Amino acid sequence: MGKPRDSKLILLHDRYAERLAHLGVRYSDEWVGEVRAGGRFSDEHVREREGARLLERLGSGGRVVALDPAGESLTTPEFSTRLVGWATPGVSLVVGGPLGLHAAVRERAERCWSLSPLTFPHELVRVLVVEQVYRALTLLRGMPYHK
Repeated sequence: MGKPRDSKLILLHDRYAERLAHLGVRYSDEWVGEVRAGGRFSDEHVREREGARLLERLGSGGRVVALDPAGESLTTPEFSTRLVGWATPGVSLVVGGPLGLHAAVRERAERCWSLSPLTFPHELVRVLVVEQVYRALTLLRGMPYHK
């Protein structure tokens, strides 16, 4: 399935992804097809189907950090330190759809990280995540952006 296209958010996301590439960081984002809530399927069924697709895409190897409002809140310096550990050798940061992540995805994750107790559209979360990864790396490398 193709990515949703909200041009302003996509452009901002892509700008930070390019900045990461200039730092020599391999970053990619992938989407799983979304099952629409509010139709003939219950919310739990939608979460379960989306969760199964996410788990299939993640496979059995590699570190997984799930983004969840109930996860651990981190300051920028704390996130920077954690990111080094999470990303060695690589990490998948998983963002759920509008109904949140299924319990099976949270269980597969090594950690749950919260950007905020607020609820955000997942397209906006993608921008926040890539910006925070970029900010963390500039902090670790002593670059002025993080201030």
